[in-house]
Amino acid sequence: MQVLQPYSPEWSKKYENESVLITSVIPELIGIEHIGSTSIPGMTSKPVIDIGVLLSTAVDAEKYISPLGSIGYTYFPASSSSERLFFRKGNPVEFHVSLAFKDRGNFWERQLLFREYLRNHPEAQKEYIRIKVESLEHDPTGGKVYLSGKNTFVERILLEARTGIE
Repeated sequence: MQVLQPYSPEWSKKYENESVLITSVIPELIGIEHIGSTSIPGMTSKPVIDIGVLLSTAVDAEKYISPLGSIGYTYFPASSSSERLFFRKGNPVEFHVSLAFKDRGNFWERQLLFREYLRNHPEAQKEYIRIKVESLEHDPTGGKVYLSGKNTFVERILLEARTGIE
């Protein structure tokens, strides 16, 4: 069962510490950011720290699997895509890392756009919390129903955020 928790300032500290470790094994990264709900002050979230890592190219992307493995990350090909490689760390899971590529898709941009929008729109934050809570009531495992409920909201917010920028 997935459990949502009120925002904790500890999440930012955990990100900071982990980002140092990740940078030590992937020094050629061109960006690293705390993404996802735990990066948004005031946001209720599962206590899993999502970290985005930006690399310039997807060429030879598999070479990062071993360095991240050396600091406890497991690669999950089924959760990866052409835009990113996905990793988890901890039991229970404490961290997710998405290696994104500047030359493939716009995963990085979407994550930052969504984060910044919610940081600056408290009413959207409240709506997202409500959706997450209701989705977990229908799908306590945090599976497809939970993700579907969130994804519809995320797509709408990204559209609103893009429209506001243009």
